[in-house]
Amino acid sequence: MSILKDILYKVNINAVVGSTNISVNAIDFDSRNIVENDVFVAIKGTLTDGHNYIDVAIKQGAKAIICETLPTDLIDGITYIEVNSSNKALAIMASNYFDSPSDNLKLVGVTGTNGKTTVTTLLYQLFKNAGYKVGLLSTVKILVDDVEYKATHTTPDSITINKYLKMMNEAGVEFCFMEVSSHGIHQSRAEGLRFEGGVFTNLSHDHLDYHKTFAEYRDVKKSFFDGLGKHAFALSNTDDKNGLVMLQNTAAKKYTYALKGYSDYKAQILENEFSGLLLSIDGSEVWTRLIGNFNAYNVLAIYATAELLGLEKVEILRLISELQSVSGRFQYLVSDEKITAIVDYAHTPDALKNVLETINSIRTKNEALITVVGCGGDRDKTKRPKMAHIASELSTKVIFTSDNPRSEVPEAIIEDMEKGVEPQNFKKTLSIVDRKQAIKTACQLAEANDIIVIAGKGHETYQEIKGERFDFDDFKTVQELLKQLQK
Repeated sequence: MSILKDILYKVNINAVVGSTNISVNAIDFDSRNIVENDVFVAIKGTLTDGHNYIDVAIKQGAKAIICETLPTDLIDGITYIEVNSSNKALAIMASNYFDSPSDNLKLVGVTGTNGKTTVTTLLYQLFKNAGYKVGLLSTVKILVDDVEYKATHTTPDSITINKYLKMMNEAGVEFCFMEVSSHGIHQSRAEGLRFEGGVFTNLSHDHLDYHKTFAEYRDVKKSFFDGLGKHAFALSNTDDKNGLVMLQNTAAKKYTYALKGYSDYKAQILENEFSGLLLSIDGSEVWTRLIGNFNAYNVLAIYATAELLGLEKVEILRLISELQSVSGRFQYLVSDEKITAIVDYAHTPDALKNVLETINSIRTKNEALITVVGCGGDRDKTKRPKMAHIASELSTKVIFTSDNPRSEVPEAIIEDMEKGVEPQNFKKTLSIVDRKQAIKTACQLAEANDIIVIAGKGHETYQEIKGERFDFDDFKTVQELLKQLQK
């Protein structure tokens, strides 16, 4: 049990009805999970408003209610706390409830449109290989040193974050690397956490269904750096036009990295092949199995972060050369027929462009580049024609298909995509709604030395259709189909 006033420490409170000097059990924002003596935090979500469930929470046994608007009818024996932001209050309370676990490790947040998963996962891998106990909070998985847990969101809710950080404290974890999404920042899920550093990768078209304008999307990302303390570091990619914007108002120590412009950390691509990259980083050469220009930025971000966290330069370069690629990020196989299949999470116009331009910079142009791509349902519709335009411009053949259609009709999503195809590229395109059939068709069209790119889902092992999740793994699917064609 905890004392309510202790877990309210640093919460901005407008009004209190009842006593805060009471023992409480746990905190939750889902009324269905509330049990005797719990604290219910009423949050105004995008789909439902937790204030509508205050009575339900009290019937379930809630002893205290945190809300932005006090109910008309107040019940004796229940403590009501009115706050400006329930999201912020929840995050600060969660940190207090779990004994401020971020204070006891070096937590680094990575934000940006693309590269978050790769950078956080490879930093985890690098520091593990250096002999440290490490934590990871990513889209793909959560790791408490060697123990793996399933991730459900890019940035989990603040109770989940602090719960895992507390577990990391108990496991003796020294460093933790965390993806920080724009949704997570906007909903204050990382509020109350003490970050040792923040990393900005890049910014491009994404999530405009949620943020409405690109400026709002950018400013939400920037607010993460605005919130860093003067003890922390802020590392930003200044080849991105928004890189310096991120650093404008931060109290943290500012550092930059770039491949093109002037920066504190500099890299140059010496060789770029399907087997990997040869880079010069701050004057020293290093070979990495990661592929493509975009991964040169990721590697440089990893190098700079590791050095800012105290690792030696020579040791970092050695560890970079040992890094393994991340599941669903430019993950590739070569069949017995010499067909290369590449699976990548690229689900934004910029990410897809990066992947296809990387392949085109490496291939000899004697091979066909066949791209299978779809767009998610119930998400930003404005990027659909852009994705199709890029795919049809940069590929020999394109097959438009389903991604995660969710509640939308897959054919309608594909029709939105097709609007972005220029007339001269019509003949390059096919539309096959069934994703497995689309991948199979790509395999049948491919000849020796051709390249198949399957974009959009990457590490995901499911397809979400009409509220149900069906098993579907792009990498396993193409692997099996290519084997069948060899028989």
